[in-house]
Amino acid sequence: MTARCVMVLGTTSGAGKSWLTTALCRHYARLGLKVAPFKAQNMSNNARVVDGGEIGSAQYFQALAARAQPEVRMNPLLLKPEADTRSQVVLMGQVNDTLSDMPWRGRSLHVWPQIAAALDALREENDVVVIEGAGSPAEINLHASDIVNMRVALHAQARCLLVTDIDRGGAFAHLYGTWALLPPEERALIQGFVLNKFRGDASLLAPAPQQLQELTGVPTVAVLPMWWQHGLPEEDGVFDDRSRASGAVQKTIAVIAYPRISNLDEFQPLKNVPGVRLVWARTPAECAGADWIVLPGSKATAADLAWLRSQGLDRAIAAHAAQGGAVLGVCGGLQMLGEALIDPHGIDGNAPGLGLLPLVTQFEPQKTVRRTQTRFGHLAGPWAALSDGDAAGYEIHHGQTLPHAAMAAAGDVAREALPDGLGWQNAQGNVLGVYLHGLFEDPRVLHALFGATVPTLETVFDGLADFLASHIEPGVLDQLIAPRP
Repeated sequence: MTARCVMVLGTTSGAGKSWLTTALCRHYARLGLKVAPFKAQNMSNNARVVDGGEIGSAQYFQALAARAQPEVRMNPLLLKPEADTRSQVVLMGQVNDTLSDMPWRGRSLHVWPQIAAALDALREENDVVVIEGAGSPAEINLHASDIVNMRVALHAQARCLLVTDIDRGGAFAHLYGTWALLPPEERALIQGFVLNKFRGDASLLAPAPQQLQELTGVPTVAVLPMWWQHGLPEEDGVFDDRSRASGAVQKTIAVIAYPRISNLDEFQPLKNVPGVRLVWARTPAECAGADWIVLPGSKATAADLAWLRSQGLDRAIAAHAAQGGAVLGVCGGLQMLGEALIDPHGIDGNAPGLGLLPLVTQFEPQKTVRRTQTRFGHLAGPWAALSDGDAAGYEIHHGQTLPHAAMAAAGDVAREALPDGLGWQNAQGNVLGVYLHGLFEDPRVLHALFGATVPTLETVFDGLADFLASHIEPGVLDQLIAPRP
């Protein structure tokens, strides 16, 4: 095995593992090395379609940063939460119902051989593998069944960075406590501590980094300033709640943030469009004054629809649409906009829809997972700029949506916005539903709707690598991949 392995661990979820891994992937790729990302197990409803099935969005972006083709070995196990105590298990890109029904602790014995094989194969084919951990490696109640943190680190003999979010407070205690709870052979793999999201004067940190090194033998190798607008989509369902726009606000877009929201990362480009204010709405008040209301994807469409009603958001959306306001539904959001959800196989649940499109969705056991190139038909209303335009994206859905037969017979017919059942529009033109994820990541769509050009992912990845290189101690990035003595 030729690859040298670098691993990013975190003291908590949200510490900054994903973006730091992405930055490392681009840094090493820019050295001319063949690089691949890896995360043994990801828990997220943000997923992307790749060769072989689906993986977590973070590993998809890390692969692009590494200038590698995203594929299922980079994230062999993906857990997609459907409720507080249940997740759909995706193994090597494919839904595995047996594992989904298995107790949490029982899975590790079954999945570790495939996780190790995927990692070993990537190590054989690359110069560097940049590995991301999950949560914290010091969850001692889970240590015996660990398949994502230190078991991976030991298997790969990875040189590890441990990152913490200093903005939350308690950073030095988090670093020391995590290190102290690890067995000696695992502590030995930690090469440096990273303080992330720091505000203020770094000289005020003294003497804490030196004292921490005296206690642990591990240096603090980077103090990374707070950086809100790095441009990389947030990971693990965590998003920036702060509403903002670049320049004067010309359009406010409210995205309904239901509990099982999925693929929210596809809206990141909207945050970079000049004049657009993006709001994550959980109440009718947060929808007030919006130009668009967007119903995003959902991992539990019927349950999220029930939550939406409990918040009174159904009435707010209906009132907005009745006044001619623009409404967009994406995947699960499209399904909600119809008349009914029909679930003969017990996949998601039966429910009445919002009734804004004369459609019916039936859930099927077979899951549609594919990348899609398509073309809009003639659209009306606020979506007219998309007419006859090409678009690219991806599909991840169980439901199949068709016109409501009785309503169509009575003359209430949904207009086809995209071919093959991918998109529908109401007669008035202000309500649009599509199965296609990733529309706002398509520069053609952004330009048509906003006349805007936003930073490309290549620009974002290079910015991350430059930021890391300018704030980490000299020589550390080279030392992490140096040949062992």
